[in-house]
Order: sequence, then C-alpha cells, then structure tokens
Amino acid sequence: MTTRGIASDEIMISGRWETVAGKVRADEVCRRIEDLITNYLVELGKDASGWDRLFVDPSDGRYWELTYPDSQLHGGGPPRLANLAKSEAGVKYGHLKL
Repeated sequence: MTTRGIASDEIMISGRWETVAGKVRADEVCRRIEDLITNYLVELGKDASGWDRLFVDPSDGRYWELTYPDSQLHGGGPPRLANLAKSEAGVKYGHLKL
C-alpha cells in the first residue's frame, strides 16, 4: 500500500472487519490506518491505559488518536483514527509534550 496523507476534510477514519469465505479480516480502511500509523503519522505516546495512542500529522500538525472502540471484540475490534483538537489531546495526553 502506498502511504498518502490524510485529507484536510477528514476528521475520522474508521475500519471495519468483514467476513470473506467464512473468515474475518480487516477491510481496506483498517489496512490504510495501519499504513498511516506505520509509515506516515508520528507517534507521540500512549494514554494511561496503554491502549489509546496519540499521533501527529507531519504535514499539517493535526493530532490523531488511535482507538479500538469495540472493546467487547477480540483485540478491541477494528481501529479508528479520530482527529483531536490540541485542547482535547492535552486533557487526555497531558503527560506528553504537545
């Protein structure tokens, strides 16, 4: 997958799991999120739980939080990247230098 940035009008990127031939797998959006957090976004740190992670977009300075909102599913379910205002990031990730 070729890494491309995040469009300026995107505020949430939510992956899903899909069933193909009886097997559950990550959809294209899950794969995009993995590519973004591995090859594009810069990780700043984790929250107190260790599950949620904060990233910054190197091209525009926006903050992105990686969460797994379906905590009842194995591994927390599919990933979600949500854009956070600096003030929101500061509340949850105040221990990090923002």
